[in-house]
Amino acid sequence: MKKQICFAMSALSFLFFTPAIGQEQHLQILSDKLQSDLEAIVNDYEGVAGAHILDLTSGDRWSFRDEFVFPQASAIKIPILLELFRRAESDPEILGRRVELTDEVRTAGSGVLRVLSDGGSALSLEDYAIYMIWVSDNTATNVLIDELGMEAVNRLSASLGANQTLLQRKMIRPDQSLIGNENLSTPQDAALIMEKIAHCDLPMGEQGCDRVREILEIPKAGPIRNPVPRDVAIAYKPGGITGVSTVWGIIDLPDRPYVLTVMSNYGGNGDEVIEKISALAYDYFSRLSGITDYGARVPLTIKNPQ
Repeated sequence: MKKQICFAMSALSFLFFTPAIGQEQHLQILSDKLQSDLEAIVNDYEGVAGAHILDLTSGDRWSFRDEFVFPQASAIKIPILLELFRRAESDPEILGRRVELTDEVRTAGSGVLRVLSDGGSALSLEDYAIYMIWVSDNTATNVLIDELGMEAVNRLSASLGANQTLLQRKMIRPDQSLIGNENLSTPQDAALIMEKIAHCDLPMGEQGCDRVREILEIPKAGPIRNPVPRDVAIAYKPGGITGVSTVWGIIDLPDRPYVLTVMSNYGGNGDEVIEKISALAYDYFSRLSGITDYGARVPLTIKNPQ
């Protein structure tokens, strides 16, 4: 009898004093709402869209049509950036290799590099990569494609598990797009690549990973950025061509970082659907940042003292 009483008291103690007991239901309500709202935004889009959201803290995922294949526009430049820094692991001098910006190179692309003066016409490959990501310069991108090779970029994507992510043409080639030779990926593939960047689960050392993140976090415009406070870093690359809008991003929200990828095609305002999903995701994760076991929020300096 005494043992039974002790057992009962222990059980009551567990019920009343174990942190977060019964909170799974609360969190599931929030999670289910995120999924239903995500589906509603995607379904309301006048074209076709897909999205993938990953909680980098819990590993939870929300997605809708994330297996659909979409043209990538400039978002495909992220695998090119990764291949450059992967190559630098065995050939550190590649980052400083200078390539002359000849008239032939200038006329084959687009962007700010086409109008640089002759005095700035020889840049390092790392500088070309910065122009490629920061201002989405297509001349810089085409230089890197020539130097690295499309097959090498695609091998890297495949090695990361992103088998449907394909670089198949240089930038600004509408004649190639017309015959179906397009740069492609899926929201699921892109989220996997961004997850690996976030965890430095890449064929490069920590220094290379940090530099990749630093380049991707250079401030730039884009609908993913609009709903997120400016003091929250985002490592991302948007892309857009007529009828297509895409973004691959890591939103470094303190205490609750997450990955967001959105893609759309067949016209319509693709930037609007990206901004709506970005706002939705930020609203959800900001509710979890600084969260206690019972759903209250405390300053991060208390929750995660340095």
